[in-house]
Amino acid sequence: MSHAPLAAQFIADRPRATWHDQTLWFVRSKRDKAAQALPEWEELRECAAAIKAHTVAHLADYLEQFERAATNRGATVHWARDAAEHNEIVLRLLQQHQVRRLVKSKSMLTEECHLNPYLERHGIEVVDTDLGERIVQLAGEAPSHIVLPAIHKKKEDVGRIFHEHLGTAAGATDPNYLAEAARHHLRQKFLQADAGLTGVNFAVAETGGIVVCTNEGNADLGTSLPRVHIASMGIEKLIPRAQDLGVFVRLLARSATGQPITAYTSHFHGPRPGGELHLVLVDNGRTAILGNDEFRRSLNCIRCGACMNTCPVYRRSGGHSYQTSVPGPIGSILAPARDPQTHYDLPQACSLCGSCSDVCPVKIDLHHQLLSWRRELAQLGFLSASKRLGMQAMSFVFQRPGLYRTAGRVARWLVPKLPRALVYNRFNPWGRQRELPEFPRQSFREQLAARRRRGQSHER
Repeated sequence: MSHAPLAAQFIADRPRATWHDQTLWFVRSKRDKAAQALPEWEELRECAAAIKAHTVAHLADYLEQFERAATNRGATVHWARDAAEHNEIVLRLLQQHQVRRLVKSKSMLTEECHLNPYLERHGIEVVDTDLGERIVQLAGEAPSHIVLPAIHKKKEDVGRIFHEHLGTAAGATDPNYLAEAARHHLRQKFLQADAGLTGVNFAVAETGGIVVCTNEGNADLGTSLPRVHIASMGIEKLIPRAQDLGVFVRLLARSATGQPITAYTSHFHGPRPGGELHLVLVDNGRTAILGNDEFRRSLNCIRCGACMNTCPVYRRSGGHSYQTSVPGPIGSILAPARDPQTHYDLPQACSLCGSCSDVCPVKIDLHHQLLSWRRELAQLGFLSASKRLGMQAMSFVFQRPGLYRTAGRVARWLVPKLPRALVYNRFNPWGRQRELPEFPRQSFREQLAARRRRGQSHER
């Protein structure tokens, strides 16, 4: 199912859609306050964009440097061409260590690779330990947001899920009570785990270290109790030097949730004593994006979610309507790059308001790239017949000034006189949630000509 009908299903529950919209806008407002509190905010954004652009331009060199440094610190580096190879590597490592229970910190890359169901099919219990991720995992759903994975759930929903799976009291909605129940449940999972898996927020080529940012400390527990730590990392997560971290750490949490910094910013340099650290570096289409001048800048993304929190389409349609692990504006760029046939409709689900570009901490020109994707997908033949015919008709009219002026005059006279049912009906998707503006009596050119005539008469 494409984005539009899934968005319509989400919007059909008006109170939930309104609450979802307002909640995300509240997070966006917190981001604005946090940004305004730093006089050097725009300088940090410029610096981060420059660092990322430099890294992407020299990515192969920095990947080799990172592998050498990480190996020297005792880590084992694995390379995965795609999602299937990533999953095979993780499974092989777990089977080598006879792992039956895996605790996993938040990792959008593993969502992208569909790691959980793959491991479960091979008899391994996978427990997402981020509270939001655990909620949606128990509900049998995917995350709907990369930072706030259960943002589409209300406390009543969480209460029902926990009552069914954790045995909490029926009808309980108190957040403290529910969080305490989750804490006891997850503590047992941590103690029973044979291995821990995390994502990677930043990897430093200079040191071979990785950084994981959380607000719950679950990544620390999941990597300090079991002997085996696996870190899944997209190859674009690199930055050159340790001193560059200061720029990104100051931007990440402020952009994501309006916090000065995440509660836990954990650095891993090699395995803990007696343990193993395995770093799985994944391409999965990133090199193809790297080779495309038009969309290369999308690799600068640090997965803060700011573009989602501000996007009027995402806020009103929900993350699941995008049917991809990274939804919203950045997901609408990345998903068609991996599979244009499946995700050709996502760039169309954009108002091109530019708000996403305004808040991006690494200054990705998101709305320009979405516009470029529309052209690319049209050239690939993925434009719907209705849009293609509409564009051809508009092109025919726009190339003929006389016809354009005549059409405008007829529309200004005729459309306001039409019965409402002829304009707003099931055959006109545009009118389902929109009202046509009031038509002016004159076109811009007619108004301009009239003003000029008045000006000339005054001069006489």
